[in-house]
Amino acid sequence: MLLQLEDIHTYYGKSHILFGISLNIEKGEGVSLLGRNGAGKTTLFKSIMHLAPIKRGSIKFKETVISKKPAYEIASMGIGLVPQGRRVFVDLTVRENLEVVKKRSVPNDRDWTIDKLYELFPILNKLDGRLADSLSGGEQQMLAIARTLVGNPDLILLDEPSEGLGPLIVEALKESIEAAKKGDISVFLAEQNVKFALAICNRSYIIEKGEVAWSGEAKDLVEDEEVKKRFLAI
Repeated sequence: MLLQLEDIHTYYGKSHILFGISLNIEKGEGVSLLGRNGAGKTTLFKSIMHLAPIKRGSIKFKETVISKKPAYEIASMGIGLVPQGRRVFVDLTVRENLEVVKKRSVPNDRDWTIDKLYELFPILNKLDGRLADSLSGGEQQMLAIARTLVGNPDLILLDEPSEGLGPLIVEALKESIEAAKKGDISVFLAEQNVKFALAICNRSYIIEKGEVAWSGEAKDLVEDEEVKKRFLAI
């Protein structure tokens, strides 16, 4: 088991946000986390990274309990987060964004070099010397993902990567994420774009009001109109 969450409870102040979330991700899997806006998807990712510390439950990564570890240590163990809103270094060039993280990465068998990432995201190669602030939303999203991959993670958390992007950029993004998965990286994808998520992932969890409301194979969810209508409003 690569990642295992058991009975996770997370609060913001006195507000109880996550109510006993349990889920798991195997090595090499693509798993989607679906749910309406405000269901708790981002809070769950923050809980995994200890950015929103859990009050109860257990989080294990590679069989090691990480529930109490600081975010930088969790990242060094092999979990990379691409947060909602991209958050690239806007005053640095595309290459400088990648070089900053590459200097701190721990080499492993997959060792994502900047040249390899430019093969995965050809558009970034063309934008190499451009300031990140001058990029479009889609270009910034690709840079944010590439910047996380250059740290050589075993698991990448993607929080709403297709948000606000046009259909052509979303398709290019899907192809790049699928290519990254072939490099033996596990993907945990939080999305409201159900079609995009199910095209990438083999399993899915739906959360509703901070609880797991449904889990199963992505192919089963594609065919289950009742579940999609009930929990995803589609």
